Amino acid sequence: MPHQDTVHTLYSHHHGWLHNWLRSKLGNAADAADLAQDTFVRLLQRREQLQLTAPRAFLRTVARGLVIDHWRREELHRAYLDALAHLPDAETPSPETRELLFELLERIAQMLDGLKPKVRRAFLLAQCEGLTHKAIAEQMGISLRSVERYIADALYHCYLLRYESES
Repeated sequence: MPHQDTVHTLYSHHHGWLHNWLRSKLGNAADAADLAQDTFVRLLQRREQLQLTAPRAFLRTVARGLVIDHWRREELHRAYLDALAHLPDAETPSPETRELLFELLERIAQMLDGLKPKVRRAFLLAQCEGLTHKAIAEQMGISLRSVERYIADALYHCYLLRYESES
């Protein structure tokens, strides 16, 4: 209960400030309100007790991560809608299927965001382009052993995220 009290105090003292800060970053009051709420929900989900000497700096750090996620989702959504716009009408998925596909794309993007750039690139070359490990090594200018390690790291990362979300 002390943790919830701390979050409640943070909320009552700093919610208005955080909402205004987010609104200045996003230029949109509705998204700012959503992300301000998400910031406090994220704090409630933390297990450890918060010991804050600079609460606004802490809230800004948490909220900044949510803003980056928000922008990434918007960019992904725009790219997805752009790709759909180029499909023939007969191949355009239903609104329900579109939403399911977008949620799947978003989960994949979140998984890939946790990878180091070289690991992500090697993994995508293998999974999306179908390149062999040797071809990836040549294209990236790295050893075959590095490619094998990168692919193994990416698979392990995805495995951990997959089973972490189920527990």
